[in-house]
Amino acid sequence: MQINKTYTAHRLADINGIAQDILAHIQHKLILFKGELGAGKTTLIKAMIQALDSQDQGSSPSYAIVNEYAVNGDRIYHLDLYRLNDAEEAFQLGIEEILYSGAYCFVEWPQIIKSYLEPPYHLITLEHKENNERKISIV
Repeated sequence: MQINKTYTAHRLADINGIAQDILAHIQHKLILFKGELGAGKTTLIKAMIQALDSQDQGSSPSYAIVNEYAVNGDRIYHLDLYRLNDAEEAFQLGIEEILYSGAYCFVEWPQIIKSYLEPPYHLITLEHKENNERKISIV
């Protein structure tokens, strides 16, 4: 069964509830996040990491490419592929092992590797709307 849900975050405080609802409905641990700079990808991922009861505060891995967090004896990986030039560079960093590790894997800027990804995964699209609102869609 495929998920197809859309949320509207009217203010920043709405993100935590949306993160919890997304986690309650997803079926796969590989989740791709698509959206322009400032759309709220990292903010939503941080809320999802907290909703999974991680003691770590999520942060953007823009310079590190991958951040790893512990949660209930498991791992969460947060990848930010924005600075990479191509898929080959991504795979040279060993992200393939992370993507298919069975752990939660949240990937920002997945376009660079999307053609190489095999389902199952979810795609979350974030859009910045008027009045600082965010439209968040998941499939």
